[in-house]
Amino acid sequence: MFLALIDIFKGADFLIYPLGLCSVVMVFILGERSYALRKAAVMPQDLVDAVVGGKPITGGQHSVLARIIDFAERHPGDAGAVKAFARLELNRMERGLPYLDIIYAAAPLIGLTGTVWSLLRVFSAISGETGLPDPVQFTSGVALALSATLLGLTIAIPALVGGGYLQRRVESFAAQLDVLLERILARTANGASQT
Repeated sequence: MFLALIDIFKGADFLIYPLGLCSVVMVFILGERSYALRKAAVMPQDLVDAVVGGKPITGGQHSVLARIIDFAERHPGDAGAVKAFARLELNRMERGLPYLDIIYAAAPLIGLTGTVWSLLRVFSAISGETGLPDPVQFTSGVALALSATLLGLTIAIPALVGGGYLQRRVESFAAQLDVLLERILARTANGASQT
């Protein structure tokens, strides 16, 4: 199994480096965004309950929702600025996700380029005298040539699935934050009118 993996990497030839870079970047973005987009980091339940119930705000101090509440309390009566700040927070939540789109589009193309490159080498090894290749070298060469495409696809598929999942998560949080934002604005407007 390990030797087969080494052969696959050899078959990708010099394009193993951009494929490896795509792979490392994809794993980093998926890991970092999965951690950053967990519920406790975006909208802790105790903070959501406090906003919905009109209770004093406590807990979740380093979350997205807490930053929005803090900004709203520092700028009472400026609903436009609070909404703009909330949009900036949503933009921060999407950080890195567009790179996954690039990776899932580029990795298969890099793999296909590696396959074509390797096939050119295989076909250039055909004997000029007989016009026939050595059957063993030809079949193993074609198999190795296809390994670059395989690597490209194994990078692209997790990037596509992971990016789609994380994008849906951001959209779900955006919808929830939109509802909570109305409560936050009403709360800060009431607080500003009482002072």
